[in-house]
Amino acid sequence: MNNEIYETIPMRIGDTLPEIELHAFHEGKEVRLQTTDYEGKWTVFFFYPADFTFVCPTELEELADNYEVFKEMNTEIFSVSTDTVFTHKAWKDNSPTIGKVQFPMVADTNGSLSKLFGTYIHEEGLSLRGTFIINPEGELIAMEINNNDIGRSAKELIRKIQAAQFVREHDGQVCPANWQPGDDTLEPGMDLVGKL
Repeated sequence: MNNEIYETIPMRIGDTLPEIELHAFHEGKEVRLQTTDYEGKWTVFFFYPADFTFVCPTELEELADNYEVFKEMNTEIFSVSTDTVFTHKAWKDNSPTIGKVQFPMVADTNGSLSKLFGTYIHEEGLSLRGTFIINPEGELIAMEINNNDIGRSAKELIRKIQAAQFVREHDGQVCPANWQPGDDTLEPGMDLVGKL
């Protein structure tokens, strides 16, 4: 990866994820994964500051507890921090909470992936809490970046993916605030102007 480009031009909505090799701890071993291996699937890049911390395990546990739901939605989760794969292994081996994690835990030791997504904290060598949803064509369609003292909700992430999948399959429809599967959607047009 060309780190200079990623430092100056973070991904924006509508951008296509470049082909990247992901160095990860997954299924008990060190692995190299290609983003192109996930074409046709929805993917979520879930950035967090560091292993062996406080808010981070609560977030990863909630993702782990809902992992089957994500898989049923044809969605793969990649948790990402600037820790090494060895630190990921030690955390998983020693924390009952992180022991639940079945998705790939990506090691972004040089910060290049965090820089690509615009979450890198240069002064600390860590990432902000960032959540990025990539559609099956590899396009970034939703993003959320939080300060590191604000935890995220897996249930809201699921809702966002469900909404994204619905509008992808129903051209011309949009999902209003707090839309849930089965709720009414909207069809934008002049007849709605001023009536909502």
